[in-house]
Amino acid sequence: MFATLLELSVAYAFICILVAMLFCTIRLVIGPSAHDRVLALDTLWMCTMLLAIVLGIRFGSQVYFDFAMLIALLGFVSTIAIAKFLMRGEVIE
Repeated sequence: MFATLLELSVAYAFICILVAMLFCTIRLVIGPSAHDRVLALDTLWMCTMLLAIVLGIRFGSQVYFDFAMLIALLGFVSTIAIAKFLMRGEVIE
């Protein structure tokens, strides 16, 4: 009948992450410069990683945590590649 504190916390975190993802998507679409868009994309993959962690806590499955680790690794590498491209105009020298 009554939800536990963990269930309420997970639901609140889920809603907050979805709102943050919405704001990041808006900034990604209407960002005035490429740097704003890169920052929005960087924040968006972090929110996606957090969403996978929250879902892993909610459902009690290890698969979500593995998925979050994969998102973190790919997001970090892609952010470095995009930043290098914006600074020098090429990714591979």
